[in-house]
Amino acid sequence: MKNLTLQAAALGLAVAALAGDLTDWPRWRGPQDSGCAPAGAYPVAWNASSNILWQTPLPGRGCSTPIVWQQRIYVTAPVDGKDALLALDGDGKILWQTAFNPEKPGKHRSGSGCNPSPITAGDGVFVYFKSGTLAAVELDGKIRWQTNLQERWGKVVLYWDIGNSPVLTEKDVVVAVMHGGDSYLAAFDQHTGELHWKVARNYKTALEGDHSYTTPLVIRHHGAEALLVLGGEHLTAHAAADGHVLWDCGDFNPEAKKNWPPVASPVISGDLALVPFGRGMFLHGIKLGGAGEVTATHRAWKRDTAAAFCPTPAVAEGRAYSLGDRGEITCVDAATGVNVWTGQLPATMHRYYSSPLLAGGNLYCAREDGAVFVVRAGVPFEVLAENTLGERMIAAPVPNANRLLLRGEKSLLCVGAK
Repeated sequence: MKNLTLQAAALGLAVAALAGDLTDWPRWRGPQDSGCAPAGAYPVAWNASSNILWQTPLPGRGCSTPIVWQQRIYVTAPVDGKDALLALDGDGKILWQTAFNPEKPGKHRSGSGCNPSPITAGDGVFVYFKSGTLAAVELDGKIRWQTNLQERWGKVVLYWDIGNSPVLTEKDVVVAVMHGGDSYLAAFDQHTGELHWKVARNYKTALEGDHSYTTPLVIRHHGAEALLVLGGEHLTAHAAADGHVLWDCGDFNPEAKKNWPPVASPVISGDLALVPFGRGMFLHGIKLGGAGEVTATHRAWKRDTAAAFCPTPAVAEGRAYSLGDRGEITCVDAATGVNVWTGQLPATMHRYYSSPLLAGGNLYCAREDGAVFVVRAGVPFEVLAENTLGERMIAAPVPNANRLLLRGEKSLLCVGAK
């Protein structure tokens, strides 16, 4: 039993850096990369006269999800035509804004030049933009270092806008570039910006199958840090020390279907990676661990429903909650892939691009037109409230000390009990 426990711990999801307090949300899907908030009492309904604490206009159109560290909020947005990082206090006051090079605006109606979220572990904030700019910023807004990946290694060839956020290992900030050209992972020293390693990641795929918008995960592999990466119709684990491939799982597109780029990122539950694929048609349960080619041995289960194309699922207590682009919600047992319950949010011409948040026993699901639905995360399925942001919303809701941060294209809104 002791060996099994140690093995499970070695396979589990890593917290790459020391955690802050329970109100911190240091990266896109939270401190455990699960889309699940810490315990608390979060608002269910709000409107212009109730539960809105503040609303701060942002200087430009952006879609990135904010992060929170020690009651300071960090979010990216263009400022005067340049990529920028903004810091706000808990009352929504902008403390500083740091601009970089000229932005490269989004071309999708629900995209922008600043789709990737910032990330921090308390020692600087790291940002990445569609323009190729990757930068480290001190907590006072001073630029520590910056570089441009596209100037160094070529233009990114994607049909749409860059969507993957950077991730942090103990020493490095790592970016995955998976597109129609030479794909790679690159790791830069967090303090100096020095390139520690860069490894190619190229696979022969069907049309657009080599494009990827997913964010890597930092996991543990036999006690050491590793990176879990989805793209090129393969799920791979790479050693954080030098980027070499530890194991590789393929067969996500056996019929070579065209236009199947992964957008929703994998999530971890126990010793499984849950992998949405096929434009929302499939959800795979892949065992973590192993060595070399594991395609034939590590697929624990596969189902042809309960997946999502754009929103990344939320996971908690052995269950995964998937939100489809048309508002279908499915809860599955993560260990077996067996359906637990399903529900349907109001379907309109507008789609669900924002990833769901699980908080206080409820799911928060934002539609692109700014409608935010609060759903009981259990049986019976029930829509508890429909709230309106008043502007387009692609970013995921963010929990913060019994409050919610909602980032629209024009402003950042905070809702909660006064």
